[in-house]
Amino acid sequence: MSLLKNITVDRSIVLVGLMGAGKTTVGRRLAKKLKLEFVDSDHEIEKAACMSVAEIFESFGENEFRAGERRVIGRLMDGFPKIIATGGGAFINEETRRLILEQGLSIWLDADIDVLVERTARRDTRPLLRNGDPKVILTDLAKKRAPFYAQADLKVYSGDGPHEDVVGDIIKVMNKFSGKLSDNIMKVI
Repeated sequence: MSLLKNITVDRSIVLVGLMGAGKTTVGRRLAKKLKLEFVDSDHEIEKAACMSVAEIFESFGENEFRAGERRVIGRLMDGFPKIIATGGGAFINEETRRLILEQGLSIWLDADIDVLVERTARRDTRPLLRNGDPKVILTDLAKKRAPFYAQADLKVYSGDGPHEDVVGDIIKVMNKFSGKLSDNIMKVI
């Protein structure tokens, strides 16, 4: 029996969570499984600005980046349903969070700090991790951002195992709560 039996995707699925939680990697695989388009909001911001996220932060600051991020996510939410991977701070912005909650299905990918540190160490493209100990910074961000991420429709744990396992967990929780998701039910796997 197919794990996709009860899933009808009538709105975009938006992955939220800290950097390194696997939003892009999991998002690509989830999109393939659900036969949907995948977009990464950071990549779309870079295309729109013709600059990297790090360059935008450096040139214009975080506030201007977040304003552009909000506009890009708003554009991505329009049209056909898709899988959207957001930057770690996107869901913290009240307007962006409201837009996602009203128009999409939000899924918080949560991970242990040590997993996040290991994953983010693979690339030097994270502006918020450049000025200090990544573990300290990620721990602080997790404490500050968890109450916002907790407002997501669903929560799925992203451990140090294969990303395909996380995709399977997302599909399981979507099957279990298909039709009830608009009640903002939080389910942890």
